[in-house]
Amino acid sequence: MTEAMPAPPKLSDPERRTAFLLSLPAAMILLIMFILPLGLLLGVSFTGPEGFSLAAYQRLLTTPHYLSVIWNSLKLALVTTALTFLIGYPASFAIARARGGWRSLMLGCLFLPLAASVIVKAFAWTILLRSDGIINSTLMLLGIIDEPVRMIFTQTALIVGSANVFLPFMILPIFAVVAQLDPRLGEAAAMLGANPAVAFLKVTLPVTMPGIIAGVALVFSLSVSAYVVPTLLIGERYPTLAATIAKAYLLTQQPAFGAAAGVVLLSIAIAVVILSSRFGRSSGGLS
Repeated sequence: MTEAMPAPPKLSDPERRTAFLLSLPAAMILLIMFILPLGLLLGVSFTGPEGFSLAAYQRLLTTPHYLSVIWNSLKLALVTTALTFLIGYPASFAIARARGGWRSLMLGCLFLPLAASVIVKAFAWTILLRSDGIINSTLMLLGIIDEPVRMIFTQTALIVGSANVFLPFMILPIFAVVAQLDPRLGEAAAMLGANPAVAFLKVTLPVTMPGIIAGVALVFSLSVSAYVVPTLLIGERYPTLAATIAKAYLLTQQPAFGAAAGVVLLSIAIAVVILSSRFGRSSGGLS
C-alpha cells in the first residue's frame, strides 16, 4: 500500500506577497501579448454591420466549402502527425542509443534545419519537386521514368514537405524521454518471459508515452495552422483555415469572417492541448 504524498507547506503572508510580485511581470506580459489580442479577436468575430452577429460563424460552419476547408486542415495535421511519428519514433531511439560523435552528428543534423526559416525549407522543396528539379532529373537519368512526373502542387508534395518541416518537433520530445530510459528494461522484461513485441507494448511504449504525447501535440498544433508550406507546395488546390484567414484579412477585407476562422483554429489548438494534458496525466501512472 503506497503512502500518501505529504501536503505542500503553506506559504506565509510575506512569501505570498513576494510570489505575487515576482509573477506579476509575467502575468502582465501574458495579458498584453496574448489574452488581450485573443479577446479582441473573439470580439471582432461576433461583429456585423448592425452590431452583434453570428453570421461569420454561420457561414463558416454551415457552408460545405468552408467545412471542407476545416477538414483539409485537420486531415493535413493528422497525416503529418502520423507520418512524423512513424519516422520520428525509431529515429529517437537511434539518436539515444548512438554514442560519442555519432550522437552529436545526429543531433546536429536534427537542429540544423531549425535554423532555417519555414519559407526557405518550403522553397527548397519546390526546387526539388518541380519538373526540372533534382528528383525528376535523377529519375530520368537512371531510366526509371521517360518524362518528368508532376510532383509539385500535389497533396503528396504537401504531406512530404510538411513532414520534413515538422519532423524535429516530433523527434525532440521523444528523444528527451528515451535518452533517460534504462536500456536494461528490455532485458528485464525478457528475463520475465516477455517476447520483444510484448516488452515493447507493455514496457517501452508506456514509458515513452509522455514524449509521444508532447510530440504529437506539438506537430498537430503546428501543422493544423500551417500557412507557408501549403501555400508554396500546393497553393489554392488545397485551401486551409490559415489560408482562409489570410485571404479574409488581406484580400476580401472581411475581418469578422477571418476572426471567426481564427477562433475555430484556436479552438482546435486548445482542444489538442486539453486532450494531450489528459493523456499525459493518465500515462503518468504507467511509469
